[in-house]
Amino acid sequence: MSTNRSPEIRKDAVHNRWVIFSPARARRPSDFKAKSDPNSNSKSQTECPFCAGHEHECAPEIFRVPLDSTSEWKIRVIQNLYPALSRELEYPNSESNSGPASVAGFGFHDVVIESPAHPVHLTDLSPVQIAEVLLAYRKRIDQLRAFDSIKYVQVFKNHGASAGASMSHSHSQIMALPVVPPTASSRIQSMKDFFKETGKCALCQVKQDDLLIDESSHFFSIVPYAATFPFEIWIIPRDHSCHFHEINDDKAIDLGGFLKLMLVKMSLQLNNPPYNFMIHTAPLQVDSEDLPFTHWFLQLVPQLTVMGGFEMGTGCYINPVFPEDAAKVLREVRVPN
Repeated sequence: MSTNRSPEIRKDAVHNRWVIFSPARARRPSDFKAKSDPNSNSKSQTECPFCAGHEHECAPEIFRVPLDSTSEWKIRVIQNLYPALSRELEYPNSESNSGPASVAGFGFHDVVIESPAHPVHLTDLSPVQIAEVLLAYRKRIDQLRAFDSIKYVQVFKNHGASAGASMSHSHSQIMALPVVPPTASSRIQSMKDFFKETGKCALCQVKQDDLLIDESSHFFSIVPYAATFPFEIWIIPRDHSCHFHEINDDKAIDLGGFLKLMLVKMSLQLNNPPYNFMIHTAPLQVDSEDLPFTHWFLQLVPQLTVMGGFEMGTGCYINPVFPEDAAKVLREVRVPN
């Protein structure tokens, strides 16, 4: 058991950061559970602006699935009513050279409503329906690629109030930025360094039996060797691929089923925790020499711990569960048919 192991400091070769594993600070790995239902405060709510019939309460629609649907839509992609960035601003061709670096807050902030029904969550959808959500991401990214000033697109989902969700209706978000964010640039630099040292892609090399959770036709899932958070999951394409938006329909269906399996395993084992998932992809304008070491993946993080002053001050996280133990626990979760 983890509690018999000494603390260990591991290097995350993908993000270029150190993680402290300190099992003495925790219970047994199998005892980790979320404290409460992430949507406990909204169980009595049956309708909201994201529900079918309330479209007029939302910000403007970008597109829906199916495209020719009227009231019988499955997915809607809309502008965020309270965007972090403004699509109305003009983005300058260059940054200001005087004073601290700053640029206009230009960008796009969209919402993907994953179902017209309020009680339905991502895990309630079929693999094909989840694939339709993934393909809506792909379509929107393809639209955003037409803007030369957009350098990076971040797809993410917050599930549960403590994971940052302001609406309980199942949805995810897409933000298109005029800059490459620091997490992405440091990840790419770290993977470049790994490639220079080994001649290999860091993510093509991470599949270890003791870290593996499961596999599908086109993807595999692991708890990473230096997982930042307890029971963190990475879903990684088997084939080397730089950009999420290059996913084809068949792989999207495979990923839909595999993502659902990981979410259900996590929910069953950890008592339906609040969670975040993020799709980590390459910048839109990637140099050809960067293609061999950039590899997209989906990061799934259950919210089980709280970041404190040590993490904020050092950028070094403390994880109370060794990845090998978390992977074993998740491997052994039996999902009902």
